[in-house]
Amino acid sequence: MESLDNQNSLPNSAAAALIGDPAKFGRVDENGTVFVLTNDGEKMVGSYPGKTPEEALAYFVRKFEIVASEVALLAARIISGAMVPEDAHDAVRKLRNQVEHLNGVGNLEALKSSLEQIPPLIDEHRPAYEAKKAAEAELKAAKRAATIAAKEALVTEAESLSESTSWKVTGERLKVLLEEWKKAPRLDKKTDGDLWKRFSSARNKFDKRRRTHFASLTAQQNEVKSTKEKIVTEAESLATSTDWVATARRYKALMDEWKATGRGKKNDDAKLWNRFKAAQDTFFAAKNADLEKRGESMAANLEKREALVAEIEALLPITNLDDTRRKFRDLRTKLSKIGMIDKKKRAVLDKRVDVVEMTIKEAEQEQWRRSDPGARARANDVVNQLLAAVSDYEAKAARAEASGDAKKAAEHREAAAARRMWLSEAQKGLADFTTA
Repeated sequence: MESLDNQNSLPNSAAAALIGDPAKFGRVDENGTVFVLTNDGEKMVGSYPGKTPEEALAYFVRKFEIVASEVALLAARIISGAMVPEDAHDAVRKLRNQVEHLNGVGNLEALKSSLEQIPPLIDEHRPAYEAKKAAEAELKAAKRAATIAAKEALVTEAESLSESTSWKVTGERLKVLLEEWKKAPRLDKKTDGDLWKRFSSARNKFDKRRRTHFASLTAQQNEVKSTKEKIVTEAESLATSTDWVATARRYKALMDEWKATGRGKKNDDAKLWNRFKAAQDTFFAAKNADLEKRGESMAANLEKREALVAEIEALLPITNLDDTRRKFRDLRTKLSKIGMIDKKKRAVLDKRVDVVEMTIKEAEQEQWRRSDPGARARANDVVNQLLAAVSDYEAKAARAEASGDAKKAAEHREAAAARRMWLSEAQKGLADFTTA
């Protein structure tokens, strides 16, 4: 172990006890008992059953380091001005008791010395603490001044709005200012009270003027009534129109104009609205009746179209292409002369007709393909090439067999067999051209 005689010159720091290896001040005997070296000799600190000597020593070193760290932390907090001096003295007294009864391994003398360096630090840094408290008080005063300024600004703006005639915008802005007032920090009762009286007075002044303004809106309501009467007159003139699309659009425009006109007197608005709605209902009832008649006609047209589509589908399968093509054109002409039907249903029927038309086009392309001399020549070339290949592989197989190479003969026969299969398919394709 390191001798304590070498520890007489400790750094002037509350963290001195943490310098070096605390384990040098301890040992573990053969029974597992842990001792710490002090100026008064060895002192037994305990044991850690079931652990190795190294683990037992490390356990008691950690206990020492925890207390040493508290001492260092206390010194740091004092130096930073974070602790009230009286609280710091209390902390020193508590740490003295912990150090006195500490069962840990480390430089206990240095730890005690470090702890005793703290009381002078407290007195040394008391002015700094007082300065910090003064700064905090100054900050608090600054925050109070900022809050007063913020509320004064709210009051000033509210007072500037009290004479406004922008009723809606100003009313909304005063609501926002009120919400900002509620969110602002509270001041002392008198200051807050005086500012609130001014703020509330400005709001009340605006509200009183607004109520007076809206109480004298007779002329404006008469103007609204006149405008709505013109809208109603036009609506009534359109009630018997049969120009369904244009008139429906005009009714929508008249409705938009009605909404944009604003509110008049309640009774006047109700009477005019009833006339407007009656005219509109008359028009749309006639429009719906006309659509119902169209629906009956469309149902008959649908029946005709479905019958013709069924005839068109009966053209398949194709037995005579020219005859099928002619009948398809005739039926398609008849189909085009049938009147309107529902768009979705027509789309479904048109798809069925398209299938037949596509089938006819494919048959035309197939007919052309079969009659194409170039294609027939190419098919014939393929057949001849495959015949030659089969003959070649059979000859090779015979030669290999004659030479005693059964494996090579088998490979050539497999190749010949594969090409016979391809030849069969090619001959079928060539037959199509031959019979076309």
